[in-house]
Amino acid sequence: MPHLIKRVSRLLTAHLDVQLLLVTALLMAVSLVVIFSGSNQNLLRVSSQMINMLVAFAVMYAFANIPPHFLMRIALPLYVFGVMLLVCVALFGDIVNGARRWLHVGVTRIQPSEIMKIAVPLMLAWYFDRYAKSLRFTNHIVAAALLFIPVGLVVRQPDLGTAMLISAAGCYVLFLAGLSWRIIIGLAVAGAASLPLLWSIMHDYQRQRILTLIDPSQDPLGAGYHTIQSTIAVGSGGILGKGWLQGTQTHLDFIPERTTDFIFAVYSEEFGLLGNVLLLLLFMLMIARGMVITANAPTLFTRLFGGAITLTFFTYAFVNMGMVSGILPVVGVPLPLISYGGTSLVTICLGLGILMSIQTHKKLVQS
Repeated sequence: MPHLIKRVSRLLTAHLDVQLLLVTALLMAVSLVVIFSGSNQNLLRVSSQMINMLVAFAVMYAFANIPPHFLMRIALPLYVFGVMLLVCVALFGDIVNGARRWLHVGVTRIQPSEIMKIAVPLMLAWYFDRYAKSLRFTNHIVAAALLFIPVGLVVRQPDLGTAMLISAAGCYVLFLAGLSWRIIIGLAVAGAASLPLLWSIMHDYQRQRILTLIDPSQDPLGAGYHTIQSTIAVGSGGILGKGWLQGTQTHLDFIPERTTDFIFAVYSEEFGLLGNVLLLLLFMLMIARGMVITANAPTLFTRLFGGAITLTFFTYAFVNMGMVSGILPVVGVPLPLISYGGTSLVTICLGLGILMSIQTHKKLVQS
């Protein structure tokens, strides 16, 4: 019997990367602790997040057992399907708070832009792998077009935060595929030159976010409220923090969206600089492990896709912490594996499962 149990256990964990799994579990444990505090000790919200985590773990396990060559096969169909859903959103989607982002499918609603966070880098990695032996500058132009089609549809919704994450994932693939630094610098200069045009076509609330970033005090009870209160909470934590369940900004309801987008402010107030250092260390360990898996990946496809997933995870963390700290505009980007919510959690764990698949299936792929 012990031998049988050991064999079954080995089969169940054959395609799980222990290091990624351990860091993921630690971050999720931190999430439950902070959500409990940020929700005013609401056990129902904590239990709801635990259910989300179980679903996310199941998705991670499933994708860890899917060989990367199967993902290559579904890259093009998934991309086309995702773009078609975005077009349907533009034509028939539900309008909520002035944004058309959701699509009714039977008895539920879906947000197709979430699919594109995986579908876009998957498609671009497949495309570059297909033309790896004859890669030219024109391939980068085609890849850029494949990127900007879904990004343009998401911006139109409007959903600037998600569009930024999809753009980042796609740009990481372009960079890892060998895009010249000259071209990157040229695009950066062109982007800077186009800022006046971009400003003229931005929505009013998007302009307000930029202005609020520059001077939150111009509207302290309106657009600048989120930034002011979150930076106060981050700074008031000091070196050691005020202690778990002792955050005044948190429990006097000054911090908005305490368990979702601004959960980092709750964590910073209660655990201070030392807690932030430990949290950053966990994020760095996960990103470092992802980059090691990427560097050791056996094919161009897995290197590009693994690198894009890892760097996108970094983008999630950097943008959320920068937003809460007042160095970036307020956008709807959750803190990975920490913020309350099922959609982003499942998306991130799906990506982690793919990284595990790349690591554990590499012996089956000839380089």
